[in-house]
Amino acid sequence: MNRFVFIFLFLALTLQSIHVKAQENNITQGYKNGTLILIGGGKAGKQIMGKFKELAGGDSAKIVVIPTAYVLNNEIDSLRLRASFEKHGFTNITILHTSDTAEANKDDFIKPIKEATGIFFTGGRQWRIADGFLNTKAHDEMFKLLDRGGVIAGSSAGATIQGSYLARGDSKNNQIMMGDHEVGLGFISNIAVDQHVIARNRQFDMFTILKNKPELLGIGIDESTAIVVKGDVFKVIGRSYVIIYDSSFWSREGSKLKKLPNKNAMFYYLRSGDRYNLRERKVIEE
Repeated sequence: MNRFVFIFLFLALTLQSIHVKAQENNITQGYKNGTLILIGGGKAGKQIMGKFKELAGGDSAKIVVIPTAYVLNNEIDSLRLRASFEKHGFTNITILHTSDTAEANKDDFIKPIKEATGIFFTGGRQWRIADGFLNTKAHDEMFKLLDRGGVIAGSSAGATIQGSYLARGDSKNNQIMMGDHEVGLGFISNIAVDQHVIARNRQFDMFTILKNKPELLGIGIDESTAIVVKGDVFKVIGRSYVIIYDSSFWSREGSKLKKLPNKNAMFYYLRSGDRYNLRERKVIEE
């Protein structure tokens, strides 16, 4: 084995090991390398998709689109799906779908991920992504893509799947917060991510999870809004708000004169431009 290849593989495995330890120790952190974009559903818009394209390499971006969350009976409207990315300037697009982990372990299936600079998970039902990709070679290649500085983005279900705990992962009904699928792909450790939160009045749903798993950081992302995660810090972009559930309260005008509820019932909002430290669980004030 080439010496440099060996060093790269060693570093990649070390980074994944650190990430797993963080999960075991109830530490919330992003991935050391690469970038994650978690979109709350709805129309992503030019700002968010432009950021994805920029981070994936601009005009030379090679992206893999994974539509598994919404695919039924293996029926994919490839032309329409491809066109939705072409309108944002992407030209090198591979559509990759499976509901079978055996398929996701095949070398020819994972080849496009090995060559990609970006991955995009579409919306739908997040448990379908888990059924097809969790703990497979394809899943491992996603971490390697981040290791080499790539970007993984996803909207709605494609945002939630990036966390360690799979909110709304029940295969019967997406209103069930803690269902028959509870493990996400884990690009961010010790976190539960919800989407469409304001548009669908979901702002109180996260407490169902946190009551049972208080060690988790809860994040709710509204439509047409995203968090861009680099390491342990994320920045909000887009039109609406992100809700933070970290058992504390934050406000630009302070909170000394506010009558706040019990810490187990508190949450607060961040808007475009705001930054947050996942590990420290606090807003980064400029």
